[in-house]
Amino acid sequence: MKYLPELFEQNQRWSLRQLQDDPEYFQRLAAQQAPKYLWIGCSDSRVPANQITGLNPGEVFVHRNIANVIVHTDLNSLSVVHYAIQVLRVEHVIVCGHYGCGGVKAALDGQSNGMIDNWLRHIEDVIERHSAALEKLPDPTAKWRRLCELNVIEQVRNLARSTPVIEAWKSNQELMLHGWIYGLDNGRLLDLKTSARNRQELDQAYAAAIG
Repeated sequence: MKYLPELFEQNQRWSLRQLQDDPEYFQRLAAQQAPKYLWIGCSDSRVPANQITGLNPGEVFVHRNIANVIVHTDLNSLSVVHYAIQVLRVEHVIVCGHYGCGGVKAALDGQSNGMIDNWLRHIEDVIERHSAALEKLPDPTAKWRRLCELNVIEQVRNLARSTPVIEAWKSNQELMLHGWIYGLDNGRLLDLKTSARNRQELDQAYAAAIG
C-alpha cells in the first residue's frame, strides 16, 4: 500500500515537466551544491524561500523554524550556519520573517501554548526589550506587524554574535547579513535595512532600524 499517492503522482508530473524543459536539469543539480545564499526563515508553509525569490533548487541553502529565531544554544540552526559559511562559503545570510506570523502573535498574546512556549520565550525577550516603543502603537495589528519586524532585526543581531559569523568576519571572509520581511498579502519582500559586512556596520544598522 502506498501512502499519500497524490504526492507521488504530483512528483512524477513535476519531474517530467522539468526534464521536458531542461533535459540536463537533474544531472546539474546532482553534480554540485554551490549556493550564494543562506536563508533563515519561518516554518510557515506560505513562505517558501525558493519561490518568493525566484531561485532554483541548489541556489539557496535553507533553514526554517518557528518565527525565524536564532538562539545561541540551538545547535541545529548554528550547525546550518556553520556549514553554510565555512563549507558552502555562502556570501549572504538572510533572516526573513513575515507579517502575520503566528509564532510572533502567540508570544504577543502571552497565552499558554504548551511546549512551544519554551521557544517563544525568545520572542518575549524581544517584546520586553522594545516594550516602550510597542506600547506607543495605536492598535494590536500595528503592534503585531512591528513586532514581526523587530523580531527579524533582533535575530540578525543574534546571528552577528554567533561563532560562525564572528570567525568569518575575523578572517575577512566575504559575508553579508540581511534582515527582510515578507508580506503574505502581496507577495513582496521588504528590506529592514539591517545589512552589514562587519560588526560595526551591524551596530549602526541595528540602531537605525529600531529607531
